Amino acid sequence: MNPPIPPANLLRSLYDSAVAAARPEGTVRRALTADPLPPGPIHIIALGKAAVAMAGAALELCGERAPGALAVAADHPPAVPPGLEVVVGDHPEPGAASVAAADRIAAAVVAATPGSAVLVLVSGGASSLAAGPVAGISADDLAMLNRRLLRSGLDIEAVNRIRRRVLRWGGGRLAAALPDTEIRCLILSDVVGGDGATIGSGPCTPDPTRGIDITGPLRSTGIWPDLPEPVRALLAAAGGGGLRTERARTAAVRTSIIGDNRTAVAGAAAAALALGLAPTTIAAPLTGAAAAAGAACAGRLIALPRSGRPACLIWGGETTVALTTRSGRGGRSQELALAAARLLAGTDGVTLLAAGTDGRDGPTDAAGAIVDGATWMRIIAAGRSPVADLTDHDAYAALDAAGALLRTGPTGTNVADLVIALRS
Repeated sequence: MNPPIPPANLLRSLYDSAVAAARPEGTVRRALTADPLPPGPIHIIALGKAAVAMAGAALELCGERAPGALAVAADHPPAVPPGLEVVVGDHPEPGAASVAAADRIAAAVVAATPGSAVLVLVSGGASSLAAGPVAGISADDLAMLNRRLLRSGLDIEAVNRIRRRVLRWGGGRLAAALPDTEIRCLILSDVVGGDGATIGSGPCTPDPTRGIDITGPLRSTGIWPDLPEPVRALLAAAGGGGLRTERARTAAVRTSIIGDNRTAVAGAAAAALALGLAPTTIAAPLTGAAAAAGAACAGRLIALPRSGRPACLIWGGETTVALTTRSGRGGRSQELALAAARLLAGTDGVTLLAAGTDGRDGPTDAAGAIVDGATWMRIIAAGRSPVADLTDHDAYAALDAAGALLRTGPTGTNVADLVIALRS
């Protein structure tokens, strides 16, 4: 008889299955096979953390009809498919490389010939990686806005509702800038609900928001007075529903969500079932403060009755962390895991994994963490105060001290976050 698989190894296997289900290559191939592109030349522009894989799959299918492709990505892969140009932007905070990437997109737009087809491939992270400012906003102003937004505690929908007003290619501006071409937009969604205007700040989707939707969250979080004057002036003047040119041009764009967080959750559930577990996928997405979500997940896990068959709970979604000037290092999945570890302390037979599907949680080298009933005490034994670490948003240091961090490296996809938990 084979020895039982350690819970942490089992959870890592389920995480890997979830990521594999949302691989961009497969989602692009399935979409373009089911609904082929029109005959003639095809220009490919890919933006986001999954840009290289998405563009590579599209190039493979398009063959000689695609003279080349541009991918604006988070990393330069060791091997690049023939015909693919990779430009690396900055993430999670845009910088000079992001502005340069936005300029390179402009060159790709010029190269798109009238009468051809343009395939735009969008994945999470595009808002930062291709972040050039609109006219009247400096790169420094844009960088300051992004820093404040990422520390505000606002969810990604609210953040991108604001960012797309100041991004050169946000709110449908990429589609509006393309010549008389047929535009297809395939999206690998990293946000709950799959709103095309939110994912990557909607390069091919018109901006539907009103002025109050933009300025209200900035005022309620208290960051409005700290924003650069040109940014405040532009956002305060924003009327309803985006520019008319973008609304008219994007109306003809064919947009499809080809994969999202549910794809990954289903992949994890199928793998759990194949391994003899009893998986339950939680319908309500993870949202809100990461620490509160972690405590809620742990509470539900502890409440599960024990049976002869290990239970497996699977959540998907995206939480938030409101940072301060005293904040340490970590990401939303790490903070969720640390908060869960606090409630799980001393409980036998429970293990929980929380991780981003892209392999990078916040500005760290970890995808997230795996915690159990002993993690909290291991942090204390290592000489740290996990209570203080949780308060100071310093989850990385605490979890690293306990040997609980999950390091996967970049996964090549990005469909938000997962929490997978076992109860024996």
